[in-house]
Amino acid sequence: MGPPARKPRLGYNTNGFAHHRLSDAVDVIAELGYRSLGLTLDIHHLDPYATDARTINELGAKLRDLDLMPVIETGARFLLDPRRKHQPTLLSRDPADRARRVDFLRRAIDLAYALVGPPWGAVVSLWSGSPDDDAGQTELDDRLVTGLRSVCDHARSRGATIGFEPEPGMYIEDMAGFGRIQARMDQHPAFKLTLDLGHAHLTEAGPHAAADTARAWIADIVNVHVEGMRRPDHDHLVPWEGDLDVPAALRALVGAGYRGPATLELSRHSHDAVRVARRAFDLLASAVEVS
Repeated sequence: MGPPARKPRLGYNTNGFAHHRLSDAVDVIAELGYRSLGLTLDIHHLDPYATDARTINELGAKLRDLDLMPVIETGARFLLDPRRKHQPTLLSRDPADRARRVDFLRRAIDLAYALVGPPWGAVVSLWSGSPDDDAGQTELDDRLVTGLRSVCDHARSRGATIGFEPEPGMYIEDMAGFGRIQARMDQHPAFKLTLDLGHAHLTEAGPHAAADTARAWIADIVNVHVEGMRRPDHDHLVPWEGDLDVPAALRALVGAGYRGPATLELSRHSHDAVRVARRAFDLLASAVEVS
């Protein structure tokens, strides 16, 4: 891994370019000025069950040529089960289902290892998902931690880091939940935090919840998601809509010393991807500049 970045890398998630070929999306995102890429593995964008090594190597070379730092995102809706959104998970009742999720995450780590070369280190972002039964907290925590330890051990063997994302409506949805699981992980070196600024705005207290959360958890953050948000609805908005001051939250991250990827996550705006991505960059690029 090379020297630390001088400033955060504003980026865009490929789930917001769902109607583009991946190679075209990468070109457009780089042309607009972004310097990181949230790469959501999916049926049409680098499917980990159907992508050959040559494709991965060519994409990795392209990303390095464009100075576009990738983060592997694992939130595809129907990749593992065409009938159940975001299932199975690390919480699933059936051990075979949990094993399917672990296998997918291990594949994501292996892909990240193959894709990401110097000067970057590989980051793979994931969430808890939701349970498919009525097991209690102790059982669900045990299932989740067991899966996460296996995934994090594999990540460490590949020099990768796991960014765990609290997600409203999922089992681990806030920073209190993240802290509980973090404690159970016994300071595993590969277990870190993906902070979604909009999620923090919804789940944490106070008028400046996103900025305050960024400052409080800065030592653990390896990946950041960005979007507009309006309390109390979990709806990813363009960053100029909603009641979250997105530029202020980004400036808080910068002020706290964050220098990693900060990618816009706007999967519902793929129909207008280029215009939205351009306007978002114009709005937010100055917020990640380091004086």
